[in-house]
Amino acid sequence: MRDIAAPEIAPLLLAWYDSHARDLPWRVPPGSDARADPYRVWLSEVMLQQTTVAAVQGYFARFTARWPRIEDLAAAEDGDVMAEWAGLGYYARARNLLACARVLAENGGFPRDREGLLALPGVGPYTAAAIAAIAFDQPETVVDGNVERVMARLFDVHTPLPAAKPELTAHAARLTPRTRPGDYAQAVMDLGATICTPRSPACGICPLMAQCAARQAGTAGSLPRKTRKPTKPIRLGIAYIGQRADGAWLLERRPARGLLGGMLGWPGTDWAEQTPPDAPPLHADWHSVPGEVRHTFTHFHLRLGLRVARLPMDAPGAFIPADQFNPADLPTLMRKAHHLGAAYLNRLEPS
Repeated sequence: MRDIAAPEIAPLLLAWYDSHARDLPWRVPPGSDARADPYRVWLSEVMLQQTTVAAVQGYFARFTARWPRIEDLAAAEDGDVMAEWAGLGYYARARNLLACARVLAENGGFPRDREGLLALPGVGPYTAAAIAAIAFDQPETVVDGNVERVMARLFDVHTPLPAAKPELTAHAARLTPRTRPGDYAQAVMDLGATICTPRSPACGICPLMAQCAARQAGTAGSLPRKTRKPTKPIRLGIAYIGQRADGAWLLERRPARGLLGGMLGWPGTDWAEQTPPDAPPLHADWHSVPGEVRHTFTHFHLRLGLRVARLPMDAPGAFIPADQFNPADLPTLMRKAHHLGAAYLNRLEPS
């Protein structure tokens, strides 16, 4: 690996960014005298964790239209925020988002440095560095998957991820400038998202092609290397979709902690390695739905069997009236279950 002259990198990358920066709703134009709103930076960074820019933009627009300031979000009902978050996944982020908003509103706003930001609920090293750099122009090193890929290629690092993370972070820190660090952080991320892409990087138009050790070695397309992930286990469960004659749906709010915490969902069994025994939430004529719902979480695949029933008007439980029920307010797994279960339920005679 040849030595990279650090002072060369930032000016080249910032010049490229000034002309090619992505137009994103949480950003200010590169080099602008305007300062990025820390609320919008924080919200976007939380939403973007484990998610794509394309998936986030609609959610970001709805959130900021409904809760334009940190004080508005802090005052929101938990259920309303969880409903707006539905579909983004990793629901602990939404719970932490609310907790953090309430701390910030009580404290009068965002800390300006990484250490103060790290003390906030749900804010880890990456998010703290991103807010400090982008919103407050602090020379913090921001390292996401795009940055890791750029560093692995720029320095021709063959150590596989995740073992390579400390080395890649050290390279990124050495290149981070004290001038325009927020723009620089976004420039590296944009380079990884648009040119130094995971497959078929566009090396011929990269502003760093002359400095890139992997391009010179012909290894760019194979980097970064990654340790093979273990096969995800499969868990099984049953969900119960019940509807009264007046159209109301039997739903429950899941416990605050755990997967899909705090979200509305269908009553169901635990998720286990073996198919659990039927355990309907109330006595009714439950029908098995052909097929199953499949969904993948971070650490396992889930296969969910469905039971549906027409329920009498005096059925016990928590029901949501038909005119207040919106499948879009459910997390993705529960929406999948509704799509399959409701179609089958429509064939059953009213109770």
